[in-house]
Parts: sequence; structure tokens; C-alpha cells
Amino acid sequence: MRVLLTGHLGYIGVEAVSLLRNAGHEIVGLDTGLYNNCNFLAPPDEVEQLRTNVRDVTPDHLRGFDAVVHLAALSNDPLGDLNPSITYDINQHASVRLAQAAKAAGVARFLFASSCSLYGASGDEFLDECAPFHPVTAYGESKIRVEQALTGLADHAFSPVYLRNATAYGVSRRLRADIVVNNLVGHAVTTGTVLLQSDGTPWRPLVHIRDIIQAVGAALTAPRDAIHNEAFNIGKSGENYRIRDVANLVADVVPGCRVAFAPGASADARNYRVSFAKAETRLPGFRPTWTLRAGIEELYRAYSSGGLTSAQFLAPTYYRLKTVRALQDRGVLSQDLRWC
Repeated sequence: MRVLLTGHLGYIGVEAVSLLRNAGHEIVGLDTGLYNNCNFLAPPDEVEQLRTNVRDVTPDHLRGFDAVVHLAALSNDPLGDLNPSITYDINQHASVRLAQAAKAAGVARFLFASSCSLYGASGDEFLDECAPFHPVTAYGESKIRVEQALTGLADHAFSPVYLRNATAYGVSRRLRADIVVNNLVGHAVTTGTVLLQSDGTPWRPLVHIRDIIQAVGAALTAPRDAIHNEAFNIGKSGENYRIRDVANLVADVVPGCRVAFAPGASADARNYRVSFAKAETRLPGFRPTWTLRAGIEELYRAYSSGGLTSAQFLAPTYYRLKTVRALQDRGVLSQDLRWC
């Protein structure tokens, strides 16, 4: 298939390019390049790109594509809180316009990277795709609104599918240190302390980025009837954890470290456990394989072999909000996140 992959230079996108190419797809990227100076260990693959902002895509840009995989977004809650109106502009309105342009251009399949964060403050019960939404951030709310808008676009010629990814972790050439597992392992390796930013009680579903990409590949090639206008929680059964248990597992893997709480650590309103049964049984070809322990071991090896220091780990490079603010402070990025 000829596939447009938005956000192809981001944390998941750089690895998706390689894996989807290996599966035989022709990949064209679209990315504004906010994190082009955020490489970890190696640069991304070279790939054909559409030279436009995701907010400016028209049907003419999309003619000839078989599918769009839409990863591009302001990709975590602190960055989303920088300016909630920009979060909605990019994560919601631009996503809907992109889908409308894809439909007008005759693109048959639209894969939307949604998020389990739309479940938000939901307690301890397991949630399937029919569970009510309880978002606590602009990021989570924007995902709901896009899913609702795309449902209205679905018809016999245009098939949206909503991949509600659990909280991602894992090594990438565009590493992120601002997501919980990557962050806990990074602190452990570089300081000897597994530093908890909350009281550690909330539940969170966790998924390795390569299992997310595997779900993307499955949704691209699945029969239309299996994915048309369907939502799938993306993760692996048994991979819901309390954050304190994640911290203890990190301490078990990384030698000589201890678990501690950051100053001001408090309860986190985000608390949800998710069932992945639908994706595991009804998304043809989806076979998640990663466990949290294997992912922690992978991160430990990568951080250690890369010689990552505490100063490098805490610098703006691997934190999306810090990177954006640094670009704005240099005067090269506007307040609405366009290049000056």
C-alpha cells in the first residue's frame, strides 16, 4: 500500500517507518520537524516527505494514497497544557480536516492514533471500548472529539479506525523521557533513584511502541469489515500496572537503585485499567509480544550502552515540552507552533 504517515519523525513514527517498509508498504512522511535535534543513538531513516504542515493539508496532497496513518499530535498532557487552544487546533481540528481531505481524495482507510487517556479518571474496573469517557486533560478530550467526528465521515468508501493506544514505552531513535516507563528507567540508570512523580497508586495500561506499530500494520491490511469505523484498545492482556509496581520492577531490573518520591508527589487523577481482548481477538494479524519487564530491560541496555548521563537525560532533548519551549525562547517557533 502507498501510505501517508503523519508524525513520521516522532517517537513512534521513526520506528514505524522502518517496520512498515519492511512489511512491504510504500511510506511517505509528513512532519513539521519540531524534534529534529532530538536523536538518540542514531538518526531516522530517510523517506519521501510531503513538505507541508498537518494543519494545511488539502485533498490534492493526498491523491494516490491507499491509507493515512495519523500519528501527528501534541503528544502528551504537559505539552497539551502549554496552550489548550493549540492542542485542540492541532490534535482535533487539524485531524478532522486531514480526514476530510483524505476522504475527498479517495483514500480508503484512515488509521487514527487515539489514546486510552480518553478513559481518564475511571477507577479500578477493566474498561472495554464501550466504556464511558472520563478525560481529565485537553489531550484526552481532543481524542474523543476526533473519534466522534470521524465516525460521521465513515461510509462505504471511507473507513476510519481508532487505535486507542495504551501508555507507550520503549527505545526509539527519537526517544521520549517524558512518558512514565522511559522516565523511571532513565532516572534509575543516571541517578540510582527510581523517581516517582505521583503517589504511585493509579492504574495505567502500558504498551511497547513496537506493539503499537504492529497494530498499525494489522489495521492496514485487515479486511474492511474487521476495522471499518471500529475502536480498538491497543496493548497486551496482563499489561495493566499500578505506577508504584512499575517503579518496583524498574528497581528489580536496574542494579543498585532505590525507589523514591519526587518533592510534591501527589495523587494523579488519571486512573484506568483497560481490556485488550477486542484487539487480540478481532483485529486480524495483531499479535502483541512485549512485556513491561522486557521493555524495561531494553531501555536499561540502551541507556547504559549509550552512556546516558543525568545531565543529558534531564536536558530538553528528550522532553517534548522542554524542546518546544527552547525553540520558542530562541525565536524560531511561534506561540501557535509554526516555524518563524
